[in-house]
Amino acid sequence: MLFSNLDIFIVAFYCVGIIFLAQYVSRSQQGVEKTAEDYFLAGRSLPWWAIGASLIAANISAEQIIGMSGQGFVVGMAIATYELTAAIALIVMAKYFLPLFLEKQIYTMPQFLEQRFDRRVSLVLAFFWLAVYVFINLTSVLWLGSLAINSLTGLDLFYGLILLALLSLAYSLWGGLKAVAMTDIIQVVLLIFGGLSVSYIALNQISDGSGVVNGLSQVYQLLPEKFDMILSPDHPAYKDLPGVWVLIGGLWIAHFAYWGFNQYITQRALGAKSLPEAQKGVMFAAYLKLLMPFVVVLPGICAAVIYPTLEKSDQAYPMMMSLLPNGILGLTFAALVAAIVSSLASMTNSVSTIFTMDIYRSFVRTKPSEQKLVNVGRNMAWISLAIAVLCAQPLLGSMESAFQYIQNFTGFFTPGILVIFLVALFWKKATTLSVLVAAIMSLILSLFIFLVFPEYPFIHRMGVVFLISGFACYLTSLLQGYDDQEKAIDISGINFKTESSFNLSAVIICIILTITYLLLW
Repeated sequence: MLFSNLDIFIVAFYCVGIIFLAQYVSRSQQGVEKTAEDYFLAGRSLPWWAIGASLIAANISAEQIIGMSGQGFVVGMAIATYELTAAIALIVMAKYFLPLFLEKQIYTMPQFLEQRFDRRVSLVLAFFWLAVYVFINLTSVLWLGSLAINSLTGLDLFYGLILLALLSLAYSLWGGLKAVAMTDIIQVVLLIFGGLSVSYIALNQISDGSGVVNGLSQVYQLLPEKFDMILSPDHPAYKDLPGVWVLIGGLWIAHFAYWGFNQYITQRALGAKSLPEAQKGVMFAAYLKLLMPFVVVLPGICAAVIYPTLEKSDQAYPMMMSLLPNGILGLTFAALVAAIVSSLASMTNSVSTIFTMDIYRSFVRTKPSEQKLVNVGRNMAWISLAIAVLCAQPLLGSMESAFQYIQNFTGFFTPGILVIFLVALFWKKATTLSVLVAAIMSLILSLFIFLVFPEYPFIHRMGVVFLISGFACYLTSLLQGYDDQEKAIDISGINFKTESSFNLSAVIICIILTITYLLLW
């Protein structure tokens, strides 16, 4: 694919502009050093629109753009269930989880667990998240991003990894969460514009220039099975998307664990000006989620019409970009880079926050200064990215679909994480030992089912593991005396009431989703 001088200028302008913008929005007053709260939580000053945009920018990366478009190519619109049902998870998170977290004034999810249980639980979860973020999330985003750049420009995969890592560090390392969140507004605009541009031009080409509506109609006529939201048991992808169970089964475990208790997601809301502001931001993100099928899935379905013989599904989105005219190609490529680097920046910021606030502070003998904490966080950011760059190709180079790799292997841990946080929040009798047992049970049982029953859908696996881990947690607490714990949270003093605009938006989103599934069942 050949980039014109205009395309190159647009991409270069974006890269330079995003770095300067990050430095500008995160600047400090002369003579005033950043505190840990400034660096890791943006001084708890984020407005709703920055929170909402940053949530989507952190979530939608190469994993979604490349990986989910690839699944759109293979499976069709059914993969959009991940995006659509996430809107419901966001509503639940905003209404029931955020009030508790903001009341505690925490920096990290492990810190919350230390307040509720003890340091052992906090450290176990901290080390777990560091491993997941570095070896699964960062590596996958880097690998898929470099793969896309290689497909479009021919740049060597390893150099692509380095380029993406350096760009994310260039705008996030100094400014911390504020730099990430405020620049994410630009990233999301580019992301949505790029995805919709690819879908528009592809549909227009399929219809021979007669318009998007005709193009969509022709795609539906040629590949009606790609628009089934609920797959039948005989479908080749049923193992990954097991029919109606995606709506009533284990997918909700993944959603609530990801959107409710995932550090690099919740960290944006923790940096909000206030609870209502955080809830508005999350609702904004929920609305944006409804757009994502058109941004990240539809291009893959169009690719199945235009390029039906692709060897690898993850090539679908890069191939669709080859249809774009000069100028638009540059903007769309910049959008792809924006999605990748914003997610990388979000993850590295969370890695540095967890390592600094939960691990480093736990092992140093003397109380570190605010500047020391910030410096440790910055060092951890570039170290984590360096590790991910070196591990990306060995871990993911042979994978057919990186998206399903991520979903599958994070599913080893998410049932136990959800059990731990739910009982931490809402069950006064949960003990430290009971949640550790739940965590260990989740990992062991997940591995057992994965190895012994490899064809068993991982969504079902998460549901089974969640129930058994929850029962193990209950049984352990029962054996220990079944008493209310000293550190248990009293939710009677927490105000879960939300504003009328929030409630109305929740109803609207539920109606939209109901109509969508009724039409495309």
